[in-house]
Amino acid sequence: MKKDNMYMAGIVEIPVNKINPFPNHPFRLYQGERLDDLVESIKEHGIMNPVIVLRQGTEYEMLSGHNRWNAAMLAGLKKIPAIVKEKLSKEEAYVYVIETNLMQRSFADLTPSEKAAVLKVRYDKEACQGKRNDIIAEIARLEGKEVPETSDIGSKKMHTRDRIGKDYDLSGSSVARLLKLNDLIVPFKDWVDMGVLTEKIGVQLAFLPQSEQKLIFRVVRADKSKITVAAVIKFRSHSGELTEGAVRKYLRTEPKKKGYKVPAKIVEKYFQGMDPNAVDDIVEQALEIWFKNEKNR
Repeated sequence: MKKDNMYMAGIVEIPVNKINPFPNHPFRLYQGERLDDLVESIKEHGIMNPVIVLRQGTEYEMLSGHNRWNAAMLAGLKKIPAIVKEKLSKEEAYVYVIETNLMQRSFADLTPSEKAAVLKVRYDKEACQGKRNDIIAEIARLEGKEVPETSDIGSKKMHTRDRIGKDYDLSGSSVARLLKLNDLIVPFKDWVDMGVLTEKIGVQLAFLPQSEQKLIFRVVRADKSKITVAAVIKFRSHSGELTEGAVRKYLRTEPKKKGYKVPAKIVEKYFQGMDPNAVDDIVEQALEIWFKNEKNR
């Protein structure tokens, strides 16, 4: 096949035990039946598409193919076909990790933390757009897919978050909220992905230092308590560094208070015909600004 002729010269067999996972790999590996099916496929047909790795001395760092690598080890393979990259910057390496996953799954199918990782790459101004386009084109060819057209980003005058949001059918505020999830500790990211925490609570927790996030997680897990909106507001407004005692105090169950309903005249004046999620975003941002100004008085 033409594809084989193009890439066979650049493919080498490397030992699976010489490969290390990408640090803080943001995507979840296959589990259950999906993993079992991949293992059986590899046993029967081998690795159809090579993985992509970054050489690091005598070993390698996985960029694209974590699931194939994992399944190959479970299938008993000692070596795996790979395309070896040299001297990539951290930003370039991360583009490989992100874009190969997007070639295989749609953005809508990703978990919140995976979406956050994807958006971070798009938002990161340190990554060279031209180099990123070259990497995406290479990945598309390796996956046997059409090379996507690149847009002239420099010609667009939209705000960065709005521009990125347009590509993923998100509002600029939704992009900002997802980007903030990158500042969560891994256990809280997992809870957001599993629905244990709502995205909004996750975002509010992400404003706290990671040391305080770890403290809250330890207390919540030990006490089997639940993080409420009221509690996270108190975490953020706490004066000084959070202590274990303060965390337990703020986590105590409080009587459910009557919710506030936006008056019809305000809805008609400001929010007529808007998506409810967009309204929530605007109200949340307005309240954050108001409380911040009050605190600084």
